[in-house]
Amino acid sequence: MAVVREFERKDLDRNSKHSEVDATISLVEDETGEKFIQIDTYGSKTRAIPGKVSQSLRLSKSAYDQLVSEGGKHF
Repeated sequence: MAVVREFERKDLDRNSKHSEVDATISLVEDETGEKFIQIDTYGSKTRAIPGKVSQSLRLSKSAYDQLVSEGGKHF
């Protein structure tokens, strides 16, 4: 699992098509009281163990705010 505290903006060299996957969000608070939004993805439907978490990201408040700001500008 990874904790993201800040994003760095990067333009893609190539924009390839990605497959769609299931994802969940969880509202998490760690032992220090810091809050995170956790995003889990579950990979493709054809993977060896369907329903197993593939990737997890925990966004800190600052990373979440940055993502919302950048998303608002983009969309």
